[in-house]
Amino acid sequence: MSQTATRTSTYTTADIEKVVTRVRADLMMIGDSTGAWTPEKAHQYAHDIELLAKEGYLKSVDVTLFSGDTEICATRFEVNTDASSWTSSRPGGVLWPRIANSYLRIILSYTSDYDDEARARMKSKLDINWVKSTDDTSHWMLTNKGGRDYASNSYGVQRKDWAA
Repeated sequence: MSQTATRTSTYTTADIEKVVTRVRADLMMIGDSTGAWTPEKAHQYAHDIELLAKEGYLKSVDVTLFSGDTEICATRFEVNTDASSWTSSRPGGVLWPRIANSYLRIILSYTSDYDDEARARMKSKLDINWVKSTDDTSHWMLTNKGGRDYASNSYGVQRKDWAA
């Protein structure tokens, strides 16, 4: 006797907006606690993240706090379009240290659908002039500190946190 199963992932742009609202809150908290981003800059990043997510182009967002060349802490937001079984968390837990002469780096990773044509179409809609990066985002020198899940229907973002 054979069995088959079908699973359909369903979400709307409203679900993406709800999840990105949580990501935006985390970005605001990271920027504010470190003093490295203005609220306006954090909003610009969140704006672009939301636009790219709605088009299905966003794979992940990686944010790292540096002091010189040393990683202090990091978080990665990974998109998942099959998150219907997740329980959504509240944003927070990213009160990072304020360190003199530190800076934040943000790197977006894209789905394979974000080709040259898509990039050209999105360029005028984005607030940030994103440039290609080959920086290491493995955070191998940091310790995994858990994270949070943000979900609405089957659209979700899993946040993974690292610290020294």
